[in-house]
Amino acid sequence: MAFIWPWFEIYFWIAFMLINIVFAIIIIYYERKHPYITLAWVTFLMLAPVIGFFVYLLFGRTLHREKMFLLKAEQDEELHKEVNDQLKLIHEKEIDPADPEMTRFLDMVRMLIVNGGALGTKNNQVRLFSEGEEKFETLMEDIEGAMHHINLEYYIFRDDELGKRFVSALAAKAKEGVEVRVLKDGAGCSSLPKNFFKEITDAGGQVVGFYESTGQTYFRLNFRNHRKIVIIDGRTGYVGGFNFGDEYVGKGPLGDWRDSAIRIEGDAVHMVQLRFLLDWGYEAKETFDFTEEYFPKMEESDGKKMQIVSSGPDSVEEKIKYSYLKMIHAAEESVWIQTPYFVPDDSILDALRIAALSGIDVRLMFPCKPDHMGIYWATLSFVGGLLGSGVRAFMYDDGFIHAKTIVVDGLVSSVGSANWDNRSFRLNFETNGIVYDREFGEEMKAAYEKDLERCTELTQELYDQRSKGVKIKESIFRLASPLL
Repeated sequence: MAFIWPWFEIYFWIAFMLINIVFAIIIIYYERKHPYITLAWVTFLMLAPVIGFFVYLLFGRTLHREKMFLLKAEQDEELHKEVNDQLKLIHEKEIDPADPEMTRFLDMVRMLIVNGGALGTKNNQVRLFSEGEEKFETLMEDIEGAMHHINLEYYIFRDDELGKRFVSALAAKAKEGVEVRVLKDGAGCSSLPKNFFKEITDAGGQVVGFYESTGQTYFRLNFRNHRKIVIIDGRTGYVGGFNFGDEYVGKGPLGDWRDSAIRIEGDAVHMVQLRFLLDWGYEAKETFDFTEEYFPKMEESDGKKMQIVSSGPDSVEEKIKYSYLKMIHAAEESVWIQTPYFVPDDSILDALRIAALSGIDVRLMFPCKPDHMGIYWATLSFVGGLLGSGVRAFMYDDGFIHAKTIVVDGLVSSVGSANWDNRSFRLNFETNGIVYDREFGEEMKAAYEKDLERCTELTQELYDQRSKGVKIKESIFRLASPLL
């Protein structure tokens, strides 16, 4: 036996190397990833063949993405049927005739309509939430007042007090005859008991898992539905970063939780509704007519101008990333960003450097407490690399900041589910709400300034004082950043 084991070990390593060579060929020739992502995967597979093999199975495979989501992409094309009317609206410069400064964002609106089907709406009431308690109490009131339907699409439900409370509330409405649909992500909800949503389904509600078969959940950590949206009676909508769990109201191991979400009333709700129905139809194989029950006529008003922009692996273009880039390039005074994870590509890094070097007040707020260690060290590396260009960075000390926001010049803001990382840009399904409104922009800036009171600024001097251990961790995870 002593002579057999060395030969077994040799054959074991050879087998993995051969398999990984096949993977490398697939990555290079068939998947045609971005060159720096391709190089990172091939290097990882060759240097760590066993670990690389399993990590690639979990995170790397995208070969069948186009086939998997072809139907979804075809359904989304329906959004473009109103493009011509929207383009006419843009050319007439009607985003906000009362505020000429808004006209410099017209090309961004056009881009998101043409490229993302993000139709412009201009009669919206928008409420910003920064704390979980307020957001969930308001959502509970809206759910209890629902008359026709509640459509809910979320990445995570927790088997805890908050999660169970909302399951019971949704079940109660289903018993009243309200249509209740819950679209949950297979991976985000994989730890739930099998009977967690039984109260809803027993009451007549519907619960569907997104990409949830065993192989898809446990061996496909890419292509997750990371959206957090709610539509009630087609008149009220929610978009943001909060999931359903006790930690999102500050009762988790990370302490106080800072996040962002918006409640919408107006025509933008129709776009959130359409997003949900397309996602639901893809998984549940159910089609909907554009009836007044789901798309009620809204009152004409001079409300806030909005676009709902979504992106995911069912599209070639990185639509939400494009919106971030366009906002940065349009800035004349300030770019203030909040994100729990900052692992961007060169286009984002260059845009922020150029803005800061041009004298624009660029600020980046991120957590001082990591919930994912590798991503935290990569984030610290990328943030540190921007300090020399004049970007100011702030570490949120009081608990955990999970908000995914940007506000530019106090005029245009984005709140949603998309982090500032490659996973949100390319691999997950995300939805953001973009608000073109000075009043809302000032509210966003005020919330940001309040958060600064709970932050420590990461200066170049402070960053240079980090230990060798931290520098090593940064170097390792920065190299692995295309894979995170």
